[in-house]
Amino acid sequence: MVGGSLLHFSVCLLKDSVMALLLSVLLGFAVALIGGLYLLGAFRQRRPGEPPLDRGLIPWLGHVLEFRRDTLKFLDRMKRKHGDVFTIQLGGFYFTFLQDPLSLSAFTKENREKLNFNSFARQLVQRVFGYKSITDDHQILQQSSNRHLMGGGLEVMTQAMMSNLQNLMLLNLGSSAEQRSWTEDGLYMYSYNIVFRAGYLSLFGNEPHKSGGVGEDQAKEKDRVESEALFHEFRKYDQFFPKLAYGVLPPVDRWKAERLKAHFWNALSVQKLKVKDNISRWVWDIQQFKEEHGMKEAMISRYMFVLLWASQGNTGPSSFWLLLFLMKHPEALEAVRAEVDKVLKEAGQEVYPGGPLVNLTREMLMKTPVLDSAVEETLRLTTAPILTRAVQEDLTLKMADGRQFLIRKGDRMSVFPYSAVQIDPEIHTEPNSFKYDRFLNPDGSRKTDFYKAGKKVKYYNMPWGAGISMCPGRFFATNELKQFVFLMLVYFEFELKDPEEKIPQIDLGRWGFGTMQPTKDVQFRYRLRY
Repeated sequence: MVGGSLLHFSVCLLKDSVMALLLSVLLGFAVALIGGLYLLGAFRQRRPGEPPLDRGLIPWLGHVLEFRRDTLKFLDRMKRKHGDVFTIQLGGFYFTFLQDPLSLSAFTKENREKLNFNSFARQLVQRVFGYKSITDDHQILQQSSNRHLMGGGLEVMTQAMMSNLQNLMLLNLGSSAEQRSWTEDGLYMYSYNIVFRAGYLSLFGNEPHKSGGVGEDQAKEKDRVESEALFHEFRKYDQFFPKLAYGVLPPVDRWKAERLKAHFWNALSVQKLKVKDNISRWVWDIQQFKEEHGMKEAMISRYMFVLLWASQGNTGPSSFWLLLFLMKHPEALEAVRAEVDKVLKEAGQEVYPGGPLVNLTREMLMKTPVLDSAVEETLRLTTAPILTRAVQEDLTLKMADGRQFLIRKGDRMSVFPYSAVQIDPEIHTEPNSFKYDRFLNPDGSRKTDFYKAGKKVKYYNMPWGAGISMCPGRFFATNELKQFVFLMLVYFEFELKDPEEKIPQIDLGRWGFGTMQPTKDVQFRYRLRY
């Protein structure tokens, strides 16, 4: 009996020890879990004076799944629920969205010591392009863009773009067989293809012929072949872009994206660009500056890929929307065509079979208010960036109506201009309709007076962003669109294969990354007029 009692006692002791150990482990796990959730912001509470806080139901992730699924729909829901300023949790970060069009100056003009664009941009370009930023990157880009992509520098770029567009678009000019037959194509692929390739060649240079041992015609053919191949690889990579930016690309696709990145690092390498003719001063100056400041060639080549995407990732899709809207609105097409004919006549140029090619200058492009309005209206309807800054210090957000909100250091602040401004029905009547003359006054001058609640709105259209993040290449990009449409109107007859076809829906996965892309292509046909 004594032995049995001792055995029972030992078993009880063992059970108690195991239970104590399990309790200790469970308690440690609970403490670690709670601590982890705390660090992830799961228990963050709204402080007095802060905007409404909506963490979502999923720790750390917050609202990111709904946000990615349809950014416009989600932010509209948050605005209806919380008002025009609110803080939400997205993938471990807290974002305060400012959606009041009258208060945007509080965001765009805030001291960069408090709201910093560069720190956010550095993280994005490293994740998407494999490029590690240096301190002066944005300043270098801004200065070079001001020097070469606007003003006098834009004159040179306009001529380069015109030369390359002619090489790609007018190859068969004068062919009698081509005159008689229509060519059918997808409008999206055709527009994107032509504008991307001409822009790429204008910025990154042409195949040499004087020093390269080949004739001019052979060099132009090489330009066409090389740019065609590069475009198709670019399209593959661009389709990965949104998921790359969010860091949610599946392993197989991530491997494909890495291979494509390596392809572009090689294609745009410093050594290859140095042997090109007509490389733009914009690209050349940036490349030279980085070399002089000790950046390795491999990293410079990665930055060239950043420049390619930044300069050409949006103009191609924008050219598709512009041509599509013009074809779907005959009155707009005729108004733009009449303006193009007038500008051409005033410049003393005439297009006829066997005649010289049009010399479309920057001066001529500055005399197209109707086309300018059509371009701006297209961008209003189809361009939807998210402007984001990192909050470097605690700050007070001062609204136009006198309200004030406290914003925490370590958070991020964002504006989604598409819903805040561009489709606000009070600022733009019938905001989802294309009105080619929306940005024209009755006297033909540019319209800049738009109102909200009886007050003039400073930022009435923001496709290029605003403040420090405003696209430095916007003037060159606008010229690209206008030159492409100008040449299409002068040299081609074109029409939709099905005039009744509806304008396609936009790809919801592209919200926040610039120009939206269609969910499907639209078939059209075209033929040379001369």
